[in-house]
Amino acid sequence: MIKKIHNVLFICTGNSARSILAEGLMNELGKGRFHAYSAGSHPKGAVNPFAIDTLKTMRIPSEGMRSKSWDEFATPDSPRLDFVLTVCDQAAGEVCPVWPGQPMSAHWGVADPASFEGTDEEKRMQFRDTAITLKRRIELMLALPMERLDAMAIHREIKDIGKR
Repeated sequence: MIKKIHNVLFICTGNSARSILAEGLMNELGKGRFHAYSAGSHPKGAVNPFAIDTLKTMRIPSEGMRSKSWDEFATPDSPRLDFVLTVCDQAAGEVCPVWPGQPMSAHWGVADPASFEGTDEEKRMQFRDTAITLKRRIELMLALPMERLDAMAIHREIKDIGKR
């Protein structure tokens, strides 16, 4: 039996830090089961260098990461999404595009490490802490027995993960 690969879109306003971290983490940790993308409602156009540093420190591939609009994922020829997860408060309150295929959505808000003011070392710590929080949530999602749960149970579980 061929296992389904679930497509996940992590969205944030700028698509330069949190959603980028989540994309990298999910692609690495969920290999063979999940494929992650990231996008923003108002993309900054560049990935935050501390996000790339954090992924490299965690030995997560970061090649090809780019800041992009969520409009890329709202077209008929876009990848069919199974999950859309917001990782920042601003994107959670915005009117999202209509995603083809009606994916499940949930809010996994985390503080924005890119807005932290401090030394480079303090910024690295903020990015690391954000990555650890996202990693825990992704691991919880990966532990769900997707093939044994119905859609309502999965949706409830991914929403609860965002509260942890």
